[in-house]
Amino acid sequence: MIVIGPHISISKGFAKAAKTAVDIGANTFQFFSRNPRGGNAKVLDKKDVEKFQNIRMEYNFGPLLAHAPYTMNLGGSKDDVYEFGRKVIKEDIERMDSLGIEYMCFHPGSHVGGGMDFGIQRIVDALNGTLTGKENITILLETMSGKGTEIGFTFEQIKQIIDGVTHNEKLGVCLDTCHIFSAGYDIVNNLDGVLQEFDQIIGLDRLKAIHLNDSMMPFGSKKDRHAVIGEGEIGLNAIINFMSHPKLNKLPFFLETPLEDEGHKKEIAMIKEILSNK
Repeated sequence: MIVIGPHISISKGFAKAAKTAVDIGANTFQFFSRNPRGGNAKVLDKKDVEKFQNIRMEYNFGPLLAHAPYTMNLGGSKDDVYEFGRKVIKEDIERMDSLGIEYMCFHPGSHVGGGMDFGIQRIVDALNGTLTGKENITILLETMSGKGTEIGFTFEQIKQIIDGVTHNEKLGVCLDTCHIFSAGYDIVNNLDGVLQEFDQIIGLDRLKAIHLNDSMMPFGSKKDRHAVIGEGEIGLNAIINFMSHPKLNKLPFFLETPLEDEGHKKEIAMIKEILSNK
């Protein structure tokens, strides 16, 4: 059975988010580990958490994915931003572990002119200062599109980060279909080749989750603009081929398409129907 769900707000609690997932036909969801603009995390409500865990068990949810805030940048030279990022990732790993969340992804960061190797080393140092090897959660590096001074838009850059981290058994990859298409990996015409390259450089065993998005921007544009499934440059056929690939079809898929709950409900139903007829 396919594991699929969208990004859902937890502003009204984890139980409400889980119920929304069930109502729209999802069996997982992604959420921000705290306000996406940063700031302090909300204190967890024990009753809310208990209801959330009950829904998770009752409806046999697949792995859940927390997304670190966008304001985090572990790759730059500004010490205040860097220290904020280190604080956030440490706190949020502990909070997500207490909830039994399987994965937490983050954008590796931007070097902001410091250079790729400098930025990668900053990320490595932050992760080495955070990961103890005792965490239950797996931290996922998200593949990026390559806009500006972004880090993580090639498999080699992701590999370089992983190789530098001592407890890299706690690291995996979240592959974003829009981002890698935009970065120049041709998942439309050469999916097998892209997966072979990923396997040779990083290893498919590191691939833990998929951000499932179509792309408003053309192939290789290095621009990050998500589109509704089937309404972008990747197209419905390529998305379905991607999801049904034997090396990918057991992974959890997380929609980050520009839709509200009702739109995601239709999107999930459409995907399920097409996959069931393949």
